[in-house]
Amino acid sequence: MNLVVPDASVILKWVLPERIAPDRENALALRRAAESGAVELLVPALWRFEVGNTLGRLLPNRAVELIGLCEACGLRESKLTREWLHETMGLVVRYSVSFYDASYHALALVHGGEFVTADLSYIRKAAGVGQVQALASWKSDGKSAR
Repeated sequence: MNLVVPDASVILKWVLPERIAPDRENALALRRAAESGAVELLVPALWRFEVGNTLGRLLPNRAVELIGLCEACGLRESKLTREWLHETMGLVVRYSVSFYDASYHALALVHGGEFVTADLSYIRKAAGVGQVQALASWKSDGKSAR
């Protein structure tokens, strides 16, 4: 089974309206791939804080409900290990990216998965280390469009 680490930019597209969530169809295709068993989703526990922060600002009256919908999507939370922390900090220092963004990428690196994000700025900075792809390149068959 393919392991995929979606970040908050992807998870949010599962519940936000298309008008504020470009590439929503690709995000939903990833979620369907997980629901069908074609991929396994793995996230760091901080995903709720990032998703909750955005939903609280954009849709405060529905934020709790929408976080619940995200939780029901089969996200498996990883235990945060020393190896993960070391890898995360390495990405932060080497590519001048946020700890939050690097934490998802590091999880993919440590577990041999693929980090999927809609954050093109992060991809430009850290794609050289590998195991990262843009949400826009995600295919519904569970494979990257590379």
